[in-house]
Amino acid sequence: MPRRVDVSDLSPLLRSRQDLLAHDWTERAIERAVREGRLRPIRRGWYMATDDWSGLWPEGAHLAHVLAVARDSRGGAVMSHLSAAVLWGLPVYRAPLQRVHMTVPPASRISSGPDVWRHTAPLAAGDVVMRHGIRCTSLERTVFDVVRTTRSETAVACADAAERAMTLRGREWDLDEKESWRRALADRVDAATGARGIRQARRILALADGRAQLPGESVSRLQLVRLGFAVPDLQVRVPGPDGTDYFVDFALRDVRALGEFDGEGKYTDEALRRGMSAEEVLLAEKRREDWIRGVTQWRLVRWGDEHCATPAKLAARLRSFGVVPPR
Repeated sequence: MPRRVDVSDLSPLLRSRQDLLAHDWTERAIERAVREGRLRPIRRGWYMATDDWSGLWPEGAHLAHVLAVARDSRGGAVMSHLSAAVLWGLPVYRAPLQRVHMTVPPASRISSGPDVWRHTAPLAAGDVVMRHGIRCTSLERTVFDVVRTTRSETAVACADAAERAMTLRGREWDLDEKESWRRALADRVDAATGARGIRQARRILALADGRAQLPGESVSRLQLVRLGFAVPDLQVRVPGPDGTDYFVDFALRDVRALGEFDGEGKYTDEALRRGMSAEEVLLAEKRREDWIRGVTQWRLVRWGDEHCATPAKLAARLRSFGVVPPR
């Protein structure tokens, strides 16, 4: 299963051509390793062992690219948009990640290159921070840029994760921080009325909810609203046996149905299984599901990544369980 990484994980794995040559590699050996697939070019002059690179999620692979560009970078460019998002550890659900995004001042003469997309925009002093030793846009500015310029699916997953990072303290929500975070983003959007992507930004930020725990939950909520369901309640508590509580990902109160998004990791990731086998996890989930259905008397539908990729696919999955939009 792919692994999640940060800059500290990638830094020793990313090696420059000069570093390889200084450690007993030759130009011919580098070219042969690339040709044979043992060495992965990240950008011109930068490499990773293919075994290390191939085990990364797309966000991690892009982070390696960001790190390589940062090591080559000179001047006042700042990592931004999707590239800043991966520096902040945010998901960038199914976004194209061929180029690193940087923002430069409007008067800059620096142009984009084959693997770098340079955006021209003014950045306030508070919009620029250091993240893992790399200049990048602040979390608030990063979300603002992403929700304006990416697909709605990417935008909502990123906005949800950022709100979660800002407002969840252990298992408790900081409601004051949540209100402050939402107000700051709303003020930023209001100040940019008429700019590119502002209509989408308003729509995505109105839907954003940090209670979503996975990108697939964020995207599922977007698709449910597109299908005509009311905005679902999230992480709904259902009293369980022996004083325990169960939590369900979605409550579609307008059609008396519950929904669960199943990420693949629930059954394949050993850390998530907490020492249980995949079979034991499946049995525990069945018992939990039977209890929830019995207590609520509502339909319960499960779906995964393959079902929420488009509204039509999610609609088909729900319809197979007798759940259809109220209008």
